[in-house]
Amino acid sequence: MIRLLVNLLVFVINIVYRNRPYPRFYVLETVARIPYFAYMSVLHLYETLGWWRKADWLKIHFAQSWNELHHLLIIEALGGDRFWLDRLLARTTAVIYYWIIVAVYFISPRAAYRFMELVEKEAYKSYDKFLGKNQAWLRSQPAPQIAIDYYYDGDLYMFDEFQTGHPELHRPAINNLYDVFISIRDDEAEHIKTMVACQQPHAKHTLTSLHAGAKYFPRTFK
Repeated sequence: MIRLLVNLLVFVINIVYRNRPYPRFYVLETVARIPYFAYMSVLHLYETLGWWRKADWLKIHFAQSWNELHHLLIIEALGGDRFWLDRLLARTTAVIYYWIIVAVYFISPRAAYRFMELVEKEAYKSYDKFLGKNQAWLRSQPAPQIAIDYYYDGDLYMFDEFQTGHPELHRPAINNLYDVFISIRDDEAEHIKTMVACQQPHAKHTLTSLHAGAKYFPRTFK
């Protein structure tokens, strides 16, 4: 079922947005935020009912949604949401997928994390292919201000927090539009690592926030 859901999403995006990269990224980023909202909703319910409290996971998933929000803001700044039909398709798909993932998370959190792993892999491949085809042009274009604000002056605590698989704290260099898409692509790779970590058998007991304790330090900046 998970593969069917992802394949359906990818099929529609590949057909509708074959030669429209920014609207394609807009749809991907709108949908990419939704599973993290679903995870947090269910985790809050678990905590409210007294079943399970895992504040670190709430923080990790919020940091992931915060990162995806800024990807979305960057794509919007580039005009990816210009046409109302693209906005309608993205938002309608997002609402449907939210309730599906909420239900899946109740039944099998591992399956819900597998769904997001596959979505993030598709996002990574889309950005990587786009970078390969448009490298020279992207290097000639300025970075949108929202990207500079996020990667340089944004909430860098939140930026670090979602990267559970990164060995070092790092700050991307944003000199042009190519650097922006490199950073977004690399962020998707970190989301994949986190989703894989969440699927491990003992993740409930071993996966903690990057800033949870001294065992994660010292770390160096790259």
